[in-house]
Amino acid sequence: MGTAIATQESLAEQFKRSGKRARRGTFLLVLPLLAFLTLTFLLPIGNMLSRSIGDPTVAEVLPRTAAALRAWNGKGRPPFSAYSALADDLVRAEREGRIGKVATRMNFERAGMRSLIMKTARVASTFEPPYAQAFNAVDLQWSDPEVWGTLRHASATNTMGYYVSALDQTRTADGKWVPKPEEDQVYIMLFERTLWVAGLVTLLCFVLGYPLAYYIARQDDRTRNLLLILVLLPFWTSLLVRTTAWIALLQTNGIVNDGIALFGGDGARLELVHNMTGTLIAMTHILLPFMILPTYSVMLSVPPALTRAAISLGATPWTAFWRVYFPMTLPGAAAGGLLVFILALGYYITPALVGGRTGQLISNMIQFHMQTSLNWGLAAALGGILLAGVVVLYVIYARVIGLNRLRLG
Repeated sequence: MGTAIATQESLAEQFKRSGKRARRGTFLLVLPLLAFLTLTFLLPIGNMLSRSIGDPTVAEVLPRTAAALRAWNGKGRPPFSAYSALADDLVRAEREGRIGKVATRMNFERAGMRSLIMKTARVASTFEPPYAQAFNAVDLQWSDPEVWGTLRHASATNTMGYYVSALDQTRTADGKWVPKPEEDQVYIMLFERTLWVAGLVTLLCFVLGYPLAYYIARQDDRTRNLLLILVLLPFWTSLLVRTTAWIALLQTNGIVNDGIALFGGDGARLELVHNMTGTLIAMTHILLPFMILPTYSVMLSVPPALTRAAISLGATPWTAFWRVYFPMTLPGAAAGGLLVFILALGYYITPALVGGRTGQLISNMIQFHMQTSLNWGLAAALGGILLAGVVVLYVIYARVIGLNRLRLG
């Protein structure tokens, strides 16, 4: 009896050790993938989010000014110590060659601050008490509390200033958020346009992709493989080449307009490129396979006998499709829709080439700030808002559809 119990305990220990070794081996197998994702995905996202809220430029270049303004509540005139501190900091920054850096940073917060900082720094070494009058003699903007409030906000190491700008807001001297004038608002309009375009492209891909996936799934193996090759064919061509091809097709003298002119004359030619129409056409074509493939994969797992059984029980073909087949394929279509929508949110090459001014999306503005204006903090804030939107969308999808139903086959 005791020997049998000991043998059972020994076997249990062996199974336990075997399970640990299997889990350890599995972890070692996925470790390179985890390291790759960490280096190429998680760390860049973390760096982007940190840039969107952290910018120590002003605090490092103008440390005495930052300290003097920290206790100011933003109401009335700043303390006199702030004037003398700023004069000393400007002299030091000019001597060390760092004044251009802080002037550019301040211009991100308020237009015209760069020229104000630069011209004041050039003569700051001649300032004598009372410093307030010396600053006002250079430019009367120094008598405006909003200018000092901007300096105060920017001197914080961690700041929400980039998110304030990304939401078309501005801050008063005491830190309150207020909307910018309507003519100066850009980003909210671009966010709305991006969401509208992504939603419309997703709808168009569903309307075109679901019937095509249904047709492919009902073919014999040979025809099905041929059709799948045609669906996958665009992946073998560069995105830039496909986008350029659409420009050639849609331009005023392109093939599409030549066909229209053949029946309606030259006066019937349409403006199909460098506008929103071109953006929608090109993006729908490029993203269509991402809708077809997940939907088709789920359709393959639905037994055809279920629809036939519903018809045999008295349902019409349309009722059998709508009440039996469609709900079972909805997770695949939802997964494809989620994929298309998320990819559409981040598109910038296609809108940049095909869309023109009216077809630009928020991703084009992020690219502009990254490569042209070099306002990386604002670009990071715009990217952070876009990332937050994707996360919210994914949470909604998980609650409505359910992660346990996200199985593509």
